[in-house]
Amino acid sequence: MTHTLLVAGTASHVGKTTVVAGLCRLFASLDTPVAPYKAQNMSNNARVVPTPSGETGEIGVSQYIQARAGDVHPTTDVNPVLLKPRGDGDSQVVINGQAVGHYEAREYYAEHWDRARSMARASWERLAEEYEYVIAEGAGSIAEINLHHRDLANVETARFADADILLVGDIERGGVFGSLLGTLSLLPDDLRARVVGCLITKFRGDRSLLTPGIEAFERRTGVPVLGVLPYDDPGLPEEDSVALPPETERATIGGDDGVPETESVTIAVPRLPRISNFTDLTPLERTPGVRVMYLPLSAGKQLTDADAVVVPGTKNTVDDCLALRSNGFDASLRAFDGPIVGICGGYQLLGERLTNAAVEATGSVDVVEGVGVLPTETRFSTEKHVEPVSRTIHGCGPLDGATGTVTGYEIHMGETKLLSPVDQPFDGTGAATDRVLGTYVHGLFENRPVREAFLDSVFAHAGLVRPEADESARRVDLEAAYDRAADLIREHVDLEPLGLPT
Repeated sequence: MTHTLLVAGTASHVGKTTVVAGLCRLFASLDTPVAPYKAQNMSNNARVVPTPSGETGEIGVSQYIQARAGDVHPTTDVNPVLLKPRGDGDSQVVINGQAVGHYEAREYYAEHWDRARSMARASWERLAEEYEYVIAEGAGSIAEINLHHRDLANVETARFADADILLVGDIERGGVFGSLLGTLSLLPDDLRARVVGCLITKFRGDRSLLTPGIEAFERRTGVPVLGVLPYDDPGLPEEDSVALPPETERATIGGDDGVPETESVTIAVPRLPRISNFTDLTPLERTPGVRVMYLPLSAGKQLTDADAVVVPGTKNTVDDCLALRSNGFDASLRAFDGPIVGICGGYQLLGERLTNAAVEATGSVDVVEGVGVLPTETRFSTEKHVEPVSRTIHGCGPLDGATGTVTGYEIHMGETKLLSPVDQPFDGTGAATDRVLGTYVHGLFENRPVREAFLDSVFAHAGLVRPEADESARRVDLEAAYDRAADLIREHVDLEPLGLPT
């Protein structure tokens, strides 16, 4: 019989994703068949996977990495419902990997929630037939009492999966005992009875200082605290933009590698309001001698501090292109003389123009001028392109000298055509000039030949020599991140009350 554990939280960003990934990795190391699951996720960071019927679909990046941590080849069953926010309260609804349209929350609950629940349950049932354990991740807080009647990832999952519940609270925010106690008190009686323990995450300092609070909490609630995880980022990709700096703040990631700032390069990333798949930047953030600087759109003049620019994906290319222009960031990009790479939506907005824009944008505009640094035009339609890709590299522009194969995935609406002949870096796709490259391939910098060639061009433009350093020191390798997440669970959590292997 399958055992399902729901890892629920007192709030968003309390560490649920890391806990599930760590549990999946731990079980895999014990040769225990385990699968992750999240009935409904909200994220613009997605990965391409097969559906159970063999088609191609998309899931949230967290369930992808959790599956890989558990040595599972993921399908859309691990995340049957994905909501991809586009701004202004509107999200693209993806069910079983396929986009079904754009809806505001009220429309989604009125028109699609019953179907979503049915499909989510069917996905869990297929996983339960194949795996001994299913580790489900909740969404946000399980204590949102206004949503309990339609809380698919928490309440409904716990009920249809007959799941035990592990409640996770984040002590870094302060008030962890109040958060745990308040959450328990707001749960429906049947869910409250399913809570087998609590877990405190992101603790810094002397563990013994928590003992009086833990003992008092356990006396008051009768619910054991099964572990306290120290503050330690294993290096897993982030699920959503909560982990990014606010749109109005400049922030730099990297620089903790021992390489002096005078010997490092800075890669600027415009902080698009509807940024998506920003995990494409993670391999650069974790490379020695590289600092990734997220810039507010109002700070375009600060590109003078950068040695290169990467324009990431966006869930709404048209509106983000208009936001670039209204802030003057487009002019800064045109004036920038260093390497520029645009990925997916970033590729689209670097072109000359966007047509049939009303399909993509929240307004009624039909043609929007792009940044104009690539001779391309993108026409939008309602058809969505989702596929894994593997292509031969033809080194050119910022990737001059790169050879081999690039693998990744494409998720986009709209088709891009060349308006004049330029180099195409990947088997007749994408576009490149001597300093600007655009491509639809997500996961681009996970490919070492691409990453090396791009950084060679960035260091050369900066007049610097790339430092010789072990990339593992910055944790480019996800396998090591999975192992660290498992070690956190193994060393700090009592698994026996969860009914899980020890």
